[in-house]
Amino acid sequence: MKLKMNALFPKTPEAHLHAHHHHAEFKLSITKALGDQLSHALNELSPAPLNELNIKSVRRLPGVYQLWHGGELVYIGKADKSIPTRLWKHHRKLSGRTGISLEDMTFSALYVEEDFSAVAPEKLLIDRLQESGSIPWNKNGFGINDPGKERDTTAFDDDHFDCQYPINLNYEIPHLDIGEYTLEELLKKVKSGLPYTFRHARGNREKEVYSKTAVTITPGIQTADDAFRLISSALPLPWRIAALPGYAILYPKEVEYRSALRIYIEGRIKNPSQ
Repeated sequence: MKLKMNALFPKTPEAHLHAHHHHAEFKLSITKALGDQLSHALNELSPAPLNELNIKSVRRLPGVYQLWHGGELVYIGKADKSIPTRLWKHHRKLSGRTGISLEDMTFSALYVEEDFSAVAPEKLLIDRLQESGSIPWNKNGFGINDPGKERDTTAFDDDHFDCQYPINLNYEIPHLDIGEYTLEELLKKVKSGLPYTFRHARGNREKEVYSKTAVTITPGIQTADDAFRLISSALPLPWRIAALPGYAILYPKEVEYRSALRIYIEGRIKNPSQ
C-alpha cells in the first residue's frame, strides 16, 4: 500500500511554509502555556468579599490577584512581596470613593513563586483577557494614586476610574480632635486620615507658612470638606485647595483645574467653571 506523504507528516501552519514536507518548525509558546495555567488556576477559586477578615486570611506572599465588582472581573494585579498589602491598598482607596460600595467588591488570589515573577504573570493574564474587553480597570487609571503635578490640570475622559468614582468629600477623617493646632499639624492629620492623596506645596517658604499659621478644630469639623474649608480659611490668596476627581491638592497659585470637583479659597467653595 502506498501512503500519501501528508498522511505521515501532516501539514502544520508552520510546516507548509517550507519547500519540504518531511520536516517542519515547531514553536512552543511558553508564555501562552503559563497564561493558560494561571487563568485556569484562578478560575478554580471562588471570589471572597474584599473585607478585613478575608484580607487578613491571605498569606503575605507574592502572587497575582483579581478584583471583581458586582460579579464582573474588573482588575488583575500583581504583588511582588505581599498580596494582602496590595489588597489593603485597594480596599482603602475604594473606601473613599463615591458611586461604589466595598460590599460589591470581591477578590481571588494566587500565590506565585518569586522566580516566576520575572515573567510578569499578571501581564500574561491581562493580555489574555483584554482581547475580550474584560478587566476595564486595568486601562482606566484605577491603579494610579497620584499622577503627578503635570496632570493636575488635565481633563480626564468620562470613562476614567476617577471620573466614574470620584473622591468622597464627605468622608469622615479620624482623629480630628478638638483643639488648637498649627496648620502643619492639621495637614499631617488630614493627609494620613484620608483614603486618597492630599498633596500640598513642600517648599521652605510654604513650610514656614504652615508652621506659623494657627487653626482651631471645632466639634463640627469631621469630613474632608470641613477640613478643606478650615485649611483654606487660614490661608490668603492665591492659596487654594483643588478637589480633583482622584485626589486633592493645596498650592499658593491661581490655576485652572478643568476636572476639579470643588475649589476651596479662603474658606469658601468656588465653582471650578468660574
